[in-house]
Amino acid sequence: MSEIPARLGLMQRVLPEYRLPFFEMLAAACPQGLSLFSGDARPEESIQPAQPSPSVHHFQANNQHLLSGRFYALRQKNWREWLQSWNLQVLIQEANPRYLTSPAAARWMRRKDRPVIGWGLGAPAGSGMMRSFWRAYLRQFDALITYSRTGFEQYRQMGVDPREIFIAPNAAAPKPQQPPAPRPDHYAEGRAVLLFVGRLQARKRVDVLLQACAALPDALQPELWIVGDGPEKQNLETQAQTLYPRVCFYGGKFGNELTPLFQAADVFVLPGTGGLAVQQAMSHGLPVIVGEADGTQADLVRPENGVLVQPGSVDSLRATLEDLLSQPQRLRRMGDQSYRIVSEEINLENMVDVFSQAVRFVLER
Repeated sequence: MSEIPARLGLMQRVLPEYRLPFFEMLAAACPQGLSLFSGDARPEESIQPAQPSPSVHHFQANNQHLLSGRFYALRQKNWREWLQSWNLQVLIQEANPRYLTSPAAARWMRRKDRPVIGWGLGAPAGSGMMRSFWRAYLRQFDALITYSRTGFEQYRQMGVDPREIFIAPNAAAPKPQQPPAPRPDHYAEGRAVLLFVGRLQARKRVDVLLQACAALPDALQPELWIVGDGPEKQNLETQAQTLYPRVCFYGGKFGNELTPLFQAADVFVLPGTGGLAVQQAMSHGLPVIVGEADGTQADLVRPENGVLVQPGSVDSLRATLEDLLSQPQRLRRMGDQSYRIVSEEINLENMVDVFSQAVRFVLER
């Protein structure tokens, strides 16, 4: 990894567990120090704040959550105290206009002639006032980091200079150090094992996964392992009792607890949005079936290693499962490609390198 020649600060809404490996690897590339400014999630999100190692200086943000749903907004009242105490040289903040205090922090940095980088998914398509709003909002950043080619193109269409846009594919794990566990060309117990790992919330569409499995021919119906916790857990357990009894709910598991589950599975399935566990599954040589949502998965899930399905569509997921589960040897080849992609292209090391490139770019500018 290339070294980051600056005292760096990251302004985040929350610090979830899955982001810790990235922030700690980023801190290792920052000999002058990295500080993370983040606060607590809303109670209904059930996101427990993670505890970074001493390598990451953490400053507790005073999060004030306003309204909800599409009208949600965030204020972080003590941002100025953090900036003054840390005296950072480069600020990276989430490029989300719902975060109302971020522009003030960006202006504070600009008055000191210090660069600001935005980190986001992209910009929504729009015209008229919406397009003008986004173009003005993005001008506060000296560069932008996005997860995918989709995000790159969205920012470019908003008038951002392509030289100022950096693609850092969303990674959750480092390069695998060991090859994946060997899998036979047939299913070990006669039936495939489908694995889901993630928060059990409505947007993950685990209910669609249950319905799609139940609609398969009996000979192809897999063992379904659901790993995670969240507000939808009880509803899903109740639904599974009558709809699809071949399911096991494991509750929340993290880190090394997941390894034996990944190794024993045949396919990883994420029918809804989000899901950094996709990359973890790929590092264990698993083919992946993922709901196509915001474009961030398009660079990760390709025809050679997986399938993007229509989110929320039982028919789309059922047809994909029926096709793939009838071809175990094809699944093994797809799993090999998953492992290659995360080994060579999409991993934490490469993600940190892109952040380093963006920081160097704004410092040179």
